[in-house]
Amino acid sequence: MDALVYGALDIGGTKIAGGLVDADGHMVARSQCATPAHGTAEEMMAAVTAVLDDLAVHPGWKSLSRLGIGSAGPVDTVAGTVSPVNIPAWRAFPLVDRVRAHPRVPRGVEPVVVGDAIAMAAGEHWTGAARGVDNVLGMVVSTGIGGGLILNGALHAGPSGNAGHIGHLTVDHAGGPECPCGARGCVERFASGTAIAVHAAECGWVPPAGVEPTAAAVADAARAGDPRAAAAYDRAGRALAAAIAATAALVELDLVVVGGGVAQAGATLLAPLRRHLADYAVLDFTRDLPVVPAKLATDAGLIGAAAVAGLSHSRRGTHRLPTAHP
Repeated sequence: MDALVYGALDIGGTKIAGGLVDADGHMVARSQCATPAHGTAEEMMAAVTAVLDDLAVHPGWKSLSRLGIGSAGPVDTVAGTVSPVNIPAWRAFPLVDRVRAHPRVPRGVEPVVVGDAIAMAAGEHWTGAARGVDNVLGMVVSTGIGGGLILNGALHAGPSGNAGHIGHLTVDHAGGPECPCGARGCVERFASGTAIAVHAAECGWVPPAGVEPTAAAVADAARAGDPRAAAAYDRAGRALAAAIAATAALVELDLVVVGGGVAQAGATLLAPLRRHLADYAVLDFTRDLPVVPAKLATDAGLIGAAAVAGLSHSRRGTHRLPTAHP
């Protein structure tokens, strides 16, 4: 990576974040706002514009030469469009064109978009928990669930920028809940933050007075010993484990890194995930697969989007990642 400063955007169902990242993968500026996920397409774009406006006043913006975008998917890297399942107003939305047209984006800076979990995987491989590991599945467990693959030391984004989209693997073939993507039984309908909170409530869990019924509140209840809350996280962990085992059998993995807002629950999510993974990943080359939390926490997507911005794109959708200085 030869630029001094890289711009990055991370578009999710809960928040829109932006950052400036230096050539060693360190955040030098950050901005964030809530996602108007159920607003109009232009209300969504206004939030993105506000984040860019905020970054543009930072002195580092003057050195900007590349700009990466990680977005909830599906995305289309070639067309520069996004169609996030959890943002209904954006369908084939020309996000790259709109970001390029921002008056403070320097002429000649060409934004690139990939799935948010692909960006997260790139970030963790560059400077985080997957640094130096050749074959990695990065997962974002948040409002939605996404995945990104590092294979043979290179980011495998696929031709459209969606490879590794583990949240829409089917893990319940017997009539699981319908997913907004149009299929049934997707991982996302069992293990996203929304799914965890809904299932806990269906089991009879009620948040304390004045507390929103979120996955974080369910995690607090599970740690306090509420069996209904614990059951919701166990269900999520089982779905994630089934999808991870299937992915490991398909491509062979050395490591799984789990990040995103729901993953901040720590052992409340990872303990049942690891326990169920031992039951699903039984082949010799899938057994004892390490599952670790993301080291870069909620900044992984931004740092990864910056990394992706500096990559040379190949026709096969595989990209060699940068090497951070010690």
